[in-house]
Amino acid sequence: MNKLLFTPGPLSTSATVKEAMLRDLGSRDAEFLEIVCQIRERLLTIGNAARPYSECVLMQGSGTFAIESVISSVIARDGKLLVLINGAYGRRIQNIARVHGIAVETIEVPENRKITAADFSVSAGITHVAVVHCETTTGILNPIEEIGEVVARAGACYIVDAMSSFGAIPVDLLAAHIDFLISSANKCIEGVPGFGFVLARRAALEAAKGLARTVSLDLHAQWAGLEGDGQFRFTPPTHALLAFRQALRELDEEGGVAGRAARYRRNHETLCRGMRELGFEAYLAPEDQSYIITSFRYPKDGAFRFEEFYARLSALGYVIYPGKLSREECFRIGTIGHLSTRDVEGLLEAIRTVRS
Repeated sequence: MNKLLFTPGPLSTSATVKEAMLRDLGSRDAEFLEIVCQIRERLLTIGNAARPYSECVLMQGSGTFAIESVISSVIARDGKLLVLINGAYGRRIQNIARVHGIAVETIEVPENRKITAADFSVSAGITHVAVVHCETTTGILNPIEEIGEVVARAGACYIVDAMSSFGAIPVDLLAAHIDFLISSANKCIEGVPGFGFVLARRAALEAAKGLARTVSLDLHAQWAGLEGDGQFRFTPPTHALLAFRQALRELDEEGGVAGRAARYRRNHETLCRGMRELGFEAYLAPEDQSYIITSFRYPKDGAFRFEEFYARLSALGYVIYPGKLSREECFRIGTIGHLSTRDVEGLLEAIRTVRS
């Protein structure tokens, strides 16, 4: 059974994206190098960024590898990172910094509340500030433009984890004062796992030369390699990149970010309406909720067992996601990927069957 994935990624992908992987291509082949170049340029346009002011770096591994690449590569030994946190993925950035011996401070707000400019200031000694755009712990959307204004006034470097938002929520690197934006192939662009990518302000990327704490995740060295001969420094995920080129074509065919956002929003609205009718309560207030992923509280009847609920839905062909909240019991349902409102309605009918 080809199950539908109602998760924040990996996602359900189209048959044509999967079919794009059904051939082999050498990592030094001229066609492959041209595909890599096209992908890098297209990602810059999606972020409303362009050369010579901005660059795109592809990094092998999961999205977290790309995040760790930035955190471990761009902060000097005497630098200090401020992480703005309202969920598990902000705490992951904090942990990455600590593992690499980077001085780190945090400002944490409740998981059901957006981080705003009023929540923080950039104190003396802070050189970098990091925040998650769409915190998939809950699905909350943080105002990265408003936060970026504060960071820019302080003269700090601004890092945005846009893992589950890029490609479906419009973002403008220049307007938001973003120095490094990080996302992944297997999120809203609807590719397959295998690599992440970083959109960077060129001057900030150049300033990272020699700062890396690892070899394989050295962001500047990866960029220099791609610029020098078009090649990855180490074995690239060739098949994932072929799939991603097709996924980018399908994004364009759907109407770009605006078109994809419209479909995801319809999916989300259908889901929330149906879940209310089934007696489920969303964790976030509607005004704080993105259309990427939604957290629902466990029913209060005492008989609900998530593991059983999950297994029975999976047996019917629908895969949801466990919760990641620190204080409340919730589960999550994503509305991104190659899904339609008809698929959402199928999930709702499956939930109705499982709960009856």
